[in-house]
Amino acid sequence: MARQLDEQIVGRFPVGQRLRVLDVGMGQGTQALRLARAGHQVTGLEQDATMVAVARESLAGEPEGIRERMRIIEGDGRDTGVHFLPGSFDVVLCHGVLMYVEEPDPLLAGLARMLAPGGLLSLLVRNGDALAVRPGLSGDWSGALAAFDTVSYRNRLGLDVRADRLKDLTSTLAGIGAPLHAWYGVRVFTDTAADGAEAPADVETLLAVEEKAGRTDPYRGVAALLHLCGVRG
Repeated sequence: MARQLDEQIVGRFPVGQRLRVLDVGMGQGTQALRLARAGHQVTGLEQDATMVAVARESLAGEPEGIRERMRIIEGDGRDTGVHFLPGSFDVVLCHGVLMYVEEPDPLLAGLARMLAPGGLLSLLVRNGDALAVRPGLSGDWSGALAAFDTVSYRNRLGLDVRADRLKDLTSTLAGIGAPLHAWYGVRVFTDTAADGAEAPADVETLLAVEEKAGRTDPYRGVAALLHLCGVRG
């Protein structure tokens, strides 16, 4: 996904431009730190105090220049209007968050308002059109059958969450003024790998296969996750 995001950034902004990035639901700060290291000014917003502590600890170990380019705010992504003015960011990330939000449209509208004209909105969501794939490949036939007619599922943490369908999000993004510009599949072939599985010796080949599948039909349509990129008009 990082390669996909970099592709969109390089294709949209001048080389060397220091971008203003907002990472909503940043978790432990993996993407936020990566972009800060690349020279961008990054703000991470996270409501989980444990994740905030982990992110701050990671940031503390970075060189001073990177620490100065990144700030971390503890808060709810649905309250971006409380923390920031409209149009404050060139790039807004919201990765792995929508599945925990029962009504995502207000959150998405708020994120779009944070974007400057021409800004990039990057979403990573569970693919509601492919929920039957994982149980089907594991031989859970009743689970696969039930998955065809729902966007609800139980994730690997044992939480009951929700997925999003590409068609619905395409409509939502158009409605909030950040129409879909590009989309990718993420974890096309590797979603069934066991938690904690060791990376194979030919991991670069694995990544190349996933990257190719993630941008190629029909493979990307059955990916576990979708990476959608909208552009603020």
